[in-house]
Amino acid sequence: MNAVSRFLRQAWRSVFRVGWPRTDHDRHAAMVSSLALHIHPARVRRRTLRFSTTLGLGLVSFYLFVVLVITGLALMIYYSPHPSDAYRSMKDLQFAVAFGMYLRNLHRWAAHAMVATVFLHMCRVFFMGAYKPPRQFNWVVGVGLLILTMALSFTGYLLPWDQLAFWAITVGTNIAAYAPIVGDDLKRLLLGGHEIGAAALLRFYVLHCVILPVAAAGLIALHFWRVRKDGGLCAPPDGDRRTLPSWPYLLFLEMLVLLLVLTLLNVAALLFDAPLEEIANAARTPNPAKAPWYFLGLQELVHHSAFVGGVLVPAGAVMVLLFIPYLDVAPRGTGVWFSRERRIANTLFGIAVMAAVILTIIGTFLRGPNWRWVWPWSG
Repeated sequence: MNAVSRFLRQAWRSVFRVGWPRTDHDRHAAMVSSLALHIHPARVRRRTLRFSTTLGLGLVSFYLFVVLVITGLALMIYYSPHPSDAYRSMKDLQFAVAFGMYLRNLHRWAAHAMVATVFLHMCRVFFMGAYKPPRQFNWVVGVGLLILTMALSFTGYLLPWDQLAFWAITVGTNIAAYAPIVGDDLKRLLLGGHEIGAAALLRFYVLHCVILPVAAAGLIALHFWRVRKDGGLCAPPDGDRRTLPSWPYLLFLEMLVLLLVLTLLNVAALLFDAPLEEIANAARTPNPAKAPWYFLGLQELVHHSAFVGGVLVPAGAVMVLLFIPYLDVAPRGTGVWFSRERRIANTLFGIAVMAAVILTIIGTFLRGPNWRWVWPWSG
């Protein structure tokens, strides 16, 4: 027994070099010696552990991405990216595959939640001035992740091949076509022609399942690495600089957030089924045909002006977001929610965010046939 115990102990220590840490020294060693844990600092500021400081939005976004990868790989087993088979794959998931609808629900609601949490995470970083030196480039990486997140959700929208998906992508690609010079070429590149068909479905499938996830994973890794190198959360000059070991304080909080995310996703997946309308039919145009919800603000603007909604606003928004950290470099007001020293910047950004939310609400709930204004209670 002693020989067996010694062998098992040696095998265990060959994998886990430190063992279960019981002292601060062991905790630091566990963080440094582990591939998974080394992404964390050995110690973390007390202020970082407060929910009111970060709201956990970056961590929630990462967990949602992991859920999407896992459920996406499972769904790929049952999915065939061809118009004659795609819709039948959805029906098989709904009625024939064990837990198929549950998997699709998890994937769908996690995708929508990730778009929202990545956007809210960017807002949190801005309102705390956490994009200032030396974190400028990591803000740019975050903007890239927001764009990739919307692209991932957009490309996945077509895969069910029902009426909702077909016409949402039709509207979305038409908005892209308003871009000057490259608009028509961009639309043809996405669709593989002038209309949505087998080529478009295959391209969206490859983008959604291979190209965009790999790009997102690379940017997420770079984002985490820069957080470690640049410092995660900027602290105000007179802020609390006391620290605690990441093990167990930070790690246990991360596990708690993971359990909360999984619980909410499972509740949503069990209570609300992902929509599936009749099979896509190019000859039957719904009225109104709407883009995915995160593009409805742009669609509302396109209704008033194609140039404003399809070109000026999206291009201008991306350019402003990319240049903000290089134009606003003064250290004042960093690390504090809605600092009075940054009230002009916070007010302008808040107005832009509220405008985007209001336009999205209008496009979602207040537009009816022929894009006429309708009240939700009017029937």
